[in-house]
Amino acid sequence: MKQPEVTLNQSYIVLVSMISALAGLLFGFDTAIISGTISYIQPYFELNEFSLGWAVSSILLGCALGAFIAGKLSDVCGRKTTLMFCAFLFAATGIGTGLAESLQVFVGFRILSGLAVGTAAMVGPMYIAETVPASLRGRMVSLYQLAIVSGILMAYLSNYLLSDIGENNWRWMFASQAFPSALFFVSLFFVPESPRWLVQKDRSQEAKKILEKVGGIEYCRIEVAAIEESFQHETKEKLSALWLPSFRSVLWIGIVIAVFQQITGINAIIYYAPEIFKYTGVSNENALLQTIGIGIMMFLFTLVAIWLVDKAGRRMLLLAGCAVMGLSLIGVAACFHFSYFDHYLVLIFLMLYIAGFSASLGAVTWVLLSEIFPNRIRALALSLSTLVLWVADFAASFSFPVLNEKLGVAATLMIFAGLCVIYFFYIKWKVPETKGQTLEALEKLLTK
Repeated sequence: MKQPEVTLNQSYIVLVSMISALAGLLFGFDTAIISGTISYIQPYFELNEFSLGWAVSSILLGCALGAFIAGKLSDVCGRKTTLMFCAFLFAATGIGTGLAESLQVFVGFRILSGLAVGTAAMVGPMYIAETVPASLRGRMVSLYQLAIVSGILMAYLSNYLLSDIGENNWRWMFASQAFPSALFFVSLFFVPESPRWLVQKDRSQEAKKILEKVGGIEYCRIEVAAIEESFQHETKEKLSALWLPSFRSVLWIGIVIAVFQQITGINAIIYYAPEIFKYTGVSNENALLQTIGIGIMMFLFTLVAIWLVDKAGRRMLLLAGCAVMGLSLIGVAACFHFSYFDHYLVLIFLMLYIAGFSASLGAVTWVLLSEIFPNRIRALALSLSTLVLWVADFAASFSFPVLNEKLGVAATLMIFAGLCVIYFFYIKWKVPETKGQTLEALEKLLTK
């Protein structure tokens, strides 16, 4: 079913989407902030390769737990209230991590920080998908990825600026995440609750006011009717319901999309980017400076994704992204295999990889996960998909320093390149195109 011909309040839609997308700022900032601290926390806590992997990736266990509880929490408390809780927790845990005196305390606060990030990472895109019209949904949900890369760029800049302030610089790097958290918390006072959640809670009058503000009376009438119809036969779904024949195929698509966003190497490379650059012989300060270039590349090509996602479509961007990422990883692997580090070739290949990811898997994954699941199981299915995303992130990030130690950088990156190839063919054969469809129309299409 196509959206009705209405005049949309685009300024309001963009404002609401941008504020809710700031959930991605938490994700991105914490994803990258650890990269600048590795060379300081490793000697401070006397970490070997295994304990370093644990210190870096422990946050992802919290992210997985956050994803697991996010569906229930957002269904009970509402999408907006859940996001406000995440912003507060993220600020508190950043300060706690910076004050840690032992590895156990450090890891404990990292896990709690992950709880906030994992919950926000699921609820943010879901909130946008449930609030904006289908014709703008791809671009608006892509703002979430733009917020992620903005957070990454902010973290890289913060790391670089704080690198010379003394022996406690890493503590200030972690504590600095309180600032974007405060921005997110305050901004949430200016957005409404999800209209679909309000309808689900028998608060249709409140939902109608929001939808009228989005697209007018006729848009509101059609949207509310479609939402109410999708909830007509709703039951309190349990996890086992996700595996019913009508949901099973779309659930598997969501899980595979989530897993491959991570196991193709993105966060392993973001976490350890300065260490990779230092392998090429540059100084720590130069390595941190080069990571800023990566952050800028992520930001620019996320803008490309926002421009193209509702034009070229989801599948086309994913296929092109996998191809660019795989070839770029092969290029970096070749540089390390032949020990050729001249002319900034490693930096160029890594920037191409980041560009390919940012214009495809980075943004499109969140768009697809937010829109492919039926209304009545969306929170639960999105929780499960985001949970496996974080588990996959943990596996890739924890294993990266160990694989580097045992196999070398070249072989490790070739493994990621091979996974890009596998994902390319899965997208080609299994992932449907979803652009321009309402959530209710997609439900009918994907649950036949």
